[in-house]
Amino acid sequence: MQGDMLYRGMKDNGEEVMSCNLTGSLQKQWLYGSFKPDIVVGVGHWGDVPDVVIHPQKFGVIPVPWFVADGWVANYHDILSSLPLAFITSEWVKTTYARDGVDVKNFVVAHIGIEPDIYKPISKSDPRVKLVRNALGIADDEAMILTIGGDVTSKGAQEMFKALKIVNKDFRNWKYVCKTWGGGSSIDHRADELRLIEELGDAKDRVIYQQGSFSRDFLPYLINACDIYAAPSRLDGYGMIQVEAQACGIPVISINKMGPQETIVNGKTGFLARVAETVDLSEEWVYEDMGFEKKHKKKFDRPKTFAYRADVGELANYLISLLASPKLREEMGRAGREHVLLNFEYHKLAKEMTKKVKQHLNIS
Repeated sequence: MQGDMLYRGMKDNGEEVMSCNLTGSLQKQWLYGSFKPDIVVGVGHWGDVPDVVIHPQKFGVIPVPWFVADGWVANYHDILSSLPLAFITSEWVKTTYARDGVDVKNFVVAHIGIEPDIYKPISKSDPRVKLVRNALGIADDEAMILTIGGDVTSKGAQEMFKALKIVNKDFRNWKYVCKTWGGGSSIDHRADELRLIEELGDAKDRVIYQQGSFSRDFLPYLINACDIYAAPSRLDGYGMIQVEAQACGIPVISINKMGPQETIVNGKTGFLARVAETVDLSEEWVYEDMGFEKKHKKKFDRPKTFAYRADVGELANYLISLLASPKLREEMGRAGREHVLLNFEYHKLAKEMTKKVKQHLNIS
């Protein structure tokens, strides 16, 4: 989706562009010869260097990767440091690469664009939105809190469960919808999530799980069905859905770190809870698919922060403020929509990236 927004934005802006999956070696070779691109923009993380950097270089094409963060940068440091230009999704991603020994002098921040004509405010009275709320069992007088992720723990759901335990003493007109893709990461966290849900006591039935993949056509209705979007993420180099929620006029609760720190205006379009603790590791496993000859454990010169935890007390206070005031939710939602239109519309961001490519690489 990140690449698709850039591709369509550049195309609509009048640039000559072609699209291809990063692993499509045969199609890539065909495009190098037939389309003859000046550059190849490859979307991925540092582990995708063989596909998005080394492959085009073999055919004499300049690679311009657009990287997200993935905990830490374990390999390909020399290749990454020698790039004439690389995009990253946030300043925090840039600091992660620098922390792990990459020379980031040619790394430029490029936020991900979204479609404000698709992700837009839709009234709760709209029949399509009402159908979503009814299907989830959300009553008209209940506030729906929503978190979406491959797994919801990585998006801060465990911290949210703890905060809701505090909130529930004074507010009981809420339901919390956790939408996951299912599979490995969701299963890994399920036992801890269920334990925290049990601690909600008689409010535990207000937590609703939804599993599976939803289309881009449906997601705006799901987001608009909620009253508060919550994602105090443990690791998030950008936070795409948090931007989409703001575009839909929904206030967002997140964490004052990483990508959300750059996409949410604290106190205006949402709330950013402080970091209460970090997960720091002094060693980690590396594997063959990371470009190493064999699996082994790598020790760090100093501990690396691999994840963050938002302050539960602040999350609870922010939830109480928004649950108590529909007017505040409306004001923040309106500000969020304006913020996205000004800063994250995909044609604008595609134009900015194109300008930076031409400037950095002297392409006319």
